Amino acid sequence: MVTCRVRPAHRLPESQEAQPGLLPDKRQVAASFSRAAASYDAVAELQRSVGDELLARLPTDMQPRRWLDLGSGTGHFTRALAAHFNAEGLALDIAEGMLRHARPLGGAAHFIVGDAEALPLQDACLDLLFSSLALQWCADFALVLQEATRVLRPGGVLAFSSLCVGTLQELRDSWQAVDGFVHVNRFRHFEDYQRLCAASELQVLSLQRQAHRLHFPDLRSLTRSLKDIGAHNLNPGRPDGLTGRARIAALLSAYERYRETDGLPATYQVVYGVLRKPF
Repeated sequence: MVTCRVRPAHRLPESQEAQPGLLPDKRQVAASFSRAAASYDAVAELQRSVGDELLARLPTDMQPRRWLDLGSGTGHFTRALAAHFNAEGLALDIAEGMLRHARPLGGAAHFIVGDAEALPLQDACLDLLFSSLALQWCADFALVLQEATRVLRPGGVLAFSSLCVGTLQELRDSWQAVDGFVHVNRFRHFEDYQRLCAASELQVLSLQRQAHRLHFPDLRSLTRSLKDIGAHNLNPGRPDGLTGRARIAALLSAYERYRETDGLPATYQVVYGVLRKPF
């Protein structure tokens, strides 16, 4: 029996569905991650590392009766949460392809298509809302916090990781040396996370920024990994069509300036937040 009833998702106002010039259209995000479902886990080193860190940051006394993995993807952390907590679990993602991949692997009682800015769940039905590296795709983070507040029971916890400005800065700066197009996904500032969390109805237990750095043997390996996880450039303002050989050569030359002993670096600025709904 489903005790946390799934309610019909409501459509966001047009002004909130996508903000031109800021973040990608959610439909493009969903389609991109759906296509990446089969290849995602093989290249998701950062996602696993960040998710493990977020799990370690959960309050040690947590004993949720029901939890939600928001932006559950292939279900890696859905299954980790199921192993950690003896409770009913829900998995929710905007990408249907990810849910089709995850459902046979188990971990949750229900797999739900939904949007963090319009959760298709009833009020006060969760004790833990866990979301790792998904909320950076949401244009209205204040609305995400509002929805989390609505679906959490008093004392419930929102634990999230996201990305902020400074992510893939090496790639962004290298492209800036080539042309003026948007080639790298945009993210909000860490100060925006601080401001919005402080202004929410949730109590901030912790909110920190931490750099994670990966290394790749060459630029092709980096761009292939972004494509395989569905996180390649989706922003408005990105160039159409194929990139010419001269521009690629210029990009390679610009990025080589960052090469380190372990290879070409790709730095991710990760935001970790743990918030609690007051009793």
